[in-house]
Amino acid sequence: MRELTAVPDLRRVLEEARTIAVLGATPRVERAGHYVPAYLQKVGYRVFPVNPSHAGETLFGERVRASLSEIDEPIDVIDVFRRPERLYLHTREILELDPKPRTVWLQLGIQHPGFAQDMIDHGIEIVQGRCMLTDHRAWGIPPVSP
Repeated sequence: MRELTAVPDLRRVLEEARTIAVLGATPRVERAGHYVPAYLQKVGYRVFPVNPSHAGETLFGERVRASLSEIDEPIDVIDVFRRPERLYLHTREILELDPKPRTVWLQLGIQHPGFAQDMIDHGIEIVQGRCMLTDHRAWGIPPVSP
């Protein structure tokens, strides 16, 4: 097994991304799975919410998908709001995406070395335990342009 690589250039990830799939998106406004993607959508990213419990509803101007496989366009980043022990439920669907996402971003408090290694072994960058909203604000990244 290869060693985990260094954290990708987070600023580059945020500046180059245009599309973000959010695993664990929720309509509950008090939860990070809502206010983080709402912020990302507000600053110009196209956000695809994914949550089988809310499939068919609308969040962030998009229909909520039951799984990543229902998204019919390339995804730059998959932003994950799932418990670490649930990550392996998504490994196969992430790896079957064509094209694969460039980055999988595990939100603040979410880390899993085995899952991370699986992503790296398949050429996908991994970010663990960081918040996209916090990093985006901290670097003062301008809104995404189409």
